[in-house]
Amino acid sequence: MNLSASQEKKFMVCIMSGASSKLALFLYGCYVVALGVHAGKYRVAERHVAEYYVAAVYEHQSILSPDPLSLTTRKQALELMNQNLNIYEQQVMAAAQKGVQIIVFPEDGIHGFNFTRTSIYPFLDFMPSPHMVRWNPCLEPHRFNDTEVLQRLSCMAIRGQMFLVANLGTKQPCHSSDPGCPNDGRYQFNTNVVFSNNGTLVDRYRKHNLYFEAAFDTPANVDYITFDTPFAGKFGIFTCFDILFFNPAISLLRDSEVKHVVYPTAWMNQLPLLAAIQIQHGFAIALGVNVLAANIHHPSLGMTGSGIHTPLQSFWYHDTENPGGYLLVAQVPKNPLGHTGTENATGKMTPSHTKFLKILAGDPYCEKDAQEVHCEGSAKWNMNAPPTFHSEMMYDNFTLVPVWGKEGHLRVCADGLCCYLLYQRSDLSPELYALGIFNGLHTVHGTYYLQVCALVKCGGLGLDTCGQEVTEATGIFEFHLWGNFTTSYIFPLFLTSGMTLEIPDQMGWENDHYFMRKNGLSSGLMTAALYGRLYERD
Repeated sequence: MNLSASQEKKFMVCIMSGASSKLALFLYGCYVVALGVHAGKYRVAERHVAEYYVAAVYEHQSILSPDPLSLTTRKQALELMNQNLNIYEQQVMAAAQKGVQIIVFPEDGIHGFNFTRTSIYPFLDFMPSPHMVRWNPCLEPHRFNDTEVLQRLSCMAIRGQMFLVANLGTKQPCHSSDPGCPNDGRYQFNTNVVFSNNGTLVDRYRKHNLYFEAAFDTPANVDYITFDTPFAGKFGIFTCFDILFFNPAISLLRDSEVKHVVYPTAWMNQLPLLAAIQIQHGFAIALGVNVLAANIHHPSLGMTGSGIHTPLQSFWYHDTENPGGYLLVAQVPKNPLGHTGTENATGKMTPSHTKFLKILAGDPYCEKDAQEVHCEGSAKWNMNAPPTFHSEMMYDNFTLVPVWGKEGHLRVCADGLCCYLLYQRSDLSPELYALGIFNGLHTVHGTYYLQVCALVKCGGLGLDTCGQEVTEATGIFEFHLWGNFTTSYIFPLFLTSGMTLEIPDQMGWENDHYFMRKNGLSSGLMTAALYGRLYERD
């Protein structure tokens, strides 16, 4: 397909991995969204109709309060929020023309951010419990006071004839007899709401892992919210920072019927390991689910990156130049296929994979029963080994080794974790790459325990630039990356030049080590990482 330069920049790419009978169908959806020429419902072969649903996420450039710290009236707050809701309504109707069955809007998209507890109050809707009350705000607008935002969202769902997921601020009065009740007599929550296609309030999720949000309270108990749809079964829901924690994100997926996640977020990109689309897709791959992720769009704040991700394929939008919002539409499999080879990858033998297996078997550091293994190749780790050095990456003190030469294998260890890299480069580009490791408690902008093995492009040619943010690269690698992780929760993070998502050829456990491999990159490597979370050590 031929795109103009502006179209290529705006709509990044559609990623495919593996040979799939559904590939042609998915490409068709990619073509439709990229060119924006298709009106009406998607027309697909009859045998595919039952296998897919049509989803949309909207990356919204929200209209913000000029002074979020000042006190306003409810009327003034509604005037601002209605400007954003007008845009939402336009997007719902545009999505309806494409046959969309569920649409997701971002966190903070209606009211904005940087409020105090007091200044946000006029922006909050009253939120009755959907478990206690069955309510259609559009059809019953006078049932509760201060529900104007909920009413508009409900009416949008009816007009668009689709499920609608949005984020807003809500309030809930509490009594002084409640030991957790704040002094002002109310709870304030960062809340996602779900409406069915007939406008009924299906459920609500109150954000548990707040990210420096002084205006909101953490619910006393974690909300584990799932909802059923007639077109794709059961969905789970959580918000932004929640994706890095066990509750509710991982706990929700213990329900094997949950195959889809809706994910409003207001995510500030942080390279090399935590760009929005990077963690969204890593979550989809690692957990074997579809992720419908809607991010806010404020490039000046580093906020962009939305996607519709399956374990094997991805639509995404990431644009740091265009100031406007963007509607992303895709056809999504009702039953996402897991990544091939995650159980045991010995089935696909290539020369590099054979070498990888020999290294695993021959290095005493690679096996628990090392004393019973003949390790004639073990000394190779110490021959002409590049120097180990330390550099800050994502506010953590990583231990690294430079990746020199056109091919080789490297090891770097820290605090009981060892990371390994077997690599081959097509050409030696004038760039510095490094293999880095971190095994410890991350303590800046949140506290959580990590085990990370990362191959990254450095910011310059000096070792002290390794860990810096880069967005362009030319190094083409074939590689195996692996480590002796002690957690089963490992997220593959994979970005190439120009913020392009890549998918591993294979990943999984082999000989008590978790690995991923990739041959044939489409563009220069920025980051290939195994991002492990030890939730129990947070």
